[in-house]
Amino acid sequence: MELDKILSKENFLFSGKSKDIYLIPEGRYKGKYALVFTDRATGYLDKDGKAVFDPGYDNVVGEIPGKGAIACKFAAYFFRLLAGQGVPTHFIDTVAEDVMVVEPAVPIGMPEQGPEFPGSAPLINLEWTWRHSAMGSFWRRYPFVRPCADLPVVVEAWTKGKVDRLITFDSLVGAGVMTAEEVALAEGFVKDIARVIYDEFAARRLHVLDGKVELGRLKEGDGSIVLIDEISPDVLRVCNGYLEGERGCLRAEECITTSLSGEERRISAGYQLSAAELEKIFLGEERP
Repeated sequence: MELDKILSKENFLFSGKSKDIYLIPEGRYKGKYALVFTDRATGYLDKDGKAVFDPGYDNVVGEIPGKGAIACKFAAYFFRLLAGQGVPTHFIDTVAEDVMVVEPAVPIGMPEQGPEFPGSAPLINLEWTWRHSAMGSFWRRYPFVRPCADLPVVVEAWTKGKVDRLITFDSLVGAGVMTAEEVALAEGFVKDIARVIYDEFAARRLHVLDGKVELGRLKEGDGSIVLIDEISPDVLRVCNGYLEGERGCLRAEECITTSLSGEERRISAGYQLSAAELEKIFLGEERP
């Protein structure tokens, strides 16, 4: 495969925050997409104008050398793992350290229905979260729950944008984004993904608190819903040292920090592993 010919302006389709997408026009993978993982990174600028990289932000503020290749390898690892467990994805193969071949798929979304009205906007994509523990925005929304309490795998859908917004399953159906059957399928599908990823980390004595994925409809065939985009260490919250108790982790009081400033709540976990640490564990096969 001659990547220089494929990754040309003529074949370019779309550019996201961290990936570029190209159509493969010929050869073995004709009609498939080439997903190029770039070194672009999101974050914010500090008071001195210096880039602070943080995957929780949506604005690209610079590049991290080697980031694309590492993210591609990490994603390929989990796509292959999920495929082996019977979880359908758009992944086909990797053809370079930062280039993945995938089946063309359309993210689950919806065109704006009232473009003549100011403020109208399309639903570009949905993100799906699963939660094993009351952390992050789950606890901030429901502070009556004990921080880091165990949850029975809660699945949520979110609209993507400058501000991600929780959307109920009934609203997805009522607005015509998905059918009730598709929502039920997606919820079960995300739980299957969560189970495989949870077990893989548990085998390394690590505990997955929550994670986030994207689903899409394949362009070919019957339009089946599959896992798309990537599995990234940036969207997995994982901790080291989990000890199961009746109300959740027995180490919560020494690990979890919360604060309240006005109406703004914050929560963090001291034993949470960074994206770089997760990459070393899976790509370098380090053991905690």
